[in-house]
Amino acid sequence: MILSQVVEAMLVSAQRPLSARELAGMIRDAGSEDEFTPNEFAKVREAEVAAALEQLKLEYVQQERAFQLLEKAEGWQLASGPQYARWVRQLFPAARPARLSPPALETLAIIAYRQPITRADVEAVRGVAIESVLQTLMERGLVKISGRAEIPGRPLLYETTQFFLEHFGLRNLDELPNAEELKRRELPKAAAPEQAPASQPNESETSAEHAETTAST
Repeated sequence: MILSQVVEAMLVSAQRPLSARELAGMIRDAGSEDEFTPNEFAKVREAEVAAALEQLKLEYVQQERAFQLLEKAEGWQLASGPQYARWVRQLFPAARPARLSPPALETLAIIAYRQPITRADVEAVRGVAIESVLQTLMERGLVKISGRAEIPGRPLLYETTQFFLEHFGLRNLDELPNAEELKRRELPKAAAPEQAPASQPNESETSAEHAETTAST
């Protein structure tokens, strides 16, 4: 028995992505209560598990297997190849969630590349109000409120969620296409808001807080 086989067996049985650290810990702990069957991998290191994962990933590609080993934000997971999607989809006949509209995708892209960002700044780029679109993105779990900007009126800031990374198959935001170039590009900015009375929250905050409440219920 070799380490890569153990890792493969665990990934086949796992119900969620597993990191190299998690796998290493589980492998070391396996059989610790059975003194008659010693665990030959009781001293395995995380680096060794990481190397086994890379080995498996390469082997699956070279052997042209129907599945692949993917590294996601939460760890490693086995998945069927995208070319087999039409057949695999028959195993999941439930209705698929509606796709995001072009305005929603555009708004999501702006938030992803410039987060954290205020609603007013997103609207300055798009040139239209985004209240309903922003609410949709929050209801889908792709965007969340991350705090308030340190400017007059203290408008809410928005950023993408962990689910956003998982949904688009990203490990982190650096894997966004052309991330560095688009993060540096100058974009229109919202005009500085006038100082509102403390007892009267501005319209953007009220609408956004309503969107957050709706998304969480």
